[in-house]
Amino acid sequence: MIASSVAPDLTAATVLVAFAGVFLICFMKGAFGGGFAIVGIPLLSIVMDPVTAGGLLAPLFVAMDLYALRYWKASTWSRPDLVRLLPGLLIGIGLGYLLFRFLDHHAIAIIIAVVTLMFVGLWLAGGGKVAFRQRSTPKAITAGLTSGITTMVAHSGGPPLAMYLLPLGLSKEVYAGTTSLFFTVGNATKAVPWLLLVRPAGSDWTLMAICLLAIPSGVWLGWRIHGMLDQHQIYRACYGLLVVTALKLLWDGVSGYLG
Repeated sequence: MIASSVAPDLTAATVLVAFAGVFLICFMKGAFGGGFAIVGIPLLSIVMDPVTAGGLLAPLFVAMDLYALRYWKASTWSRPDLVRLLPGLLIGIGLGYLLFRFLDHHAIAIIIAVVTLMFVGLWLAGGGKVAFRQRSTPKAITAGLTSGITTMVAHSGGPPLAMYLLPLGLSKEVYAGTTSLFFTVGNATKAVPWLLLVRPAGSDWTLMAICLLAIPSGVWLGWRIHGMLDQHQIYRACYGLLVVTALKLLWDGVSGYLG
């Protein structure tokens, strides 16, 4: 089933809200390498339906990622982890595309939210310290696969990836750089399926062009903030953002059933 996009009217409010949402996502990408796109999506949903927002963002993610590589260079990538994560990611995106029309999105959102909150709760119970644990290929494959499915279905692939990477105790630069490249591959892969599922129409393309202007300043500002924070501050911020993301997913899932 192809979902035709309902092009939003290009009012000043629509442009302003969409621009702010893209800027926020870019800021997160510059500060943390990505994975928190869902934090900005609620803003876009104020002026357009969520499906249209997903179709609008899909190609913009690719532009954000390519620009972010200017800051998150190859020296910040954890190759051993990417080798374990990327195959699962690609398979997950394929599964997400095939199951998009049949999955109960609300149930998936609730499950991801509950697991994420449990993960953060365990971290807090352990004293909120940066952990140093061994890599696990099965856990990496599971994280990549889950992230691929959720990023395809709801642009919410960050929590599964973070639950794998954060306990490794990577340096803040390597954590952000690895996350950035992971989602560069993922967003480039899912752009075509999303554009097939939700075909942009009319003013969508104009709005995308306007939002492109938010990318350089958003990524740059996030990168500067990243440089000002130390290792523990970055990790606390990541865990805090996981809570925000999980609560948003939980709200989406529960409100979907209540509605």
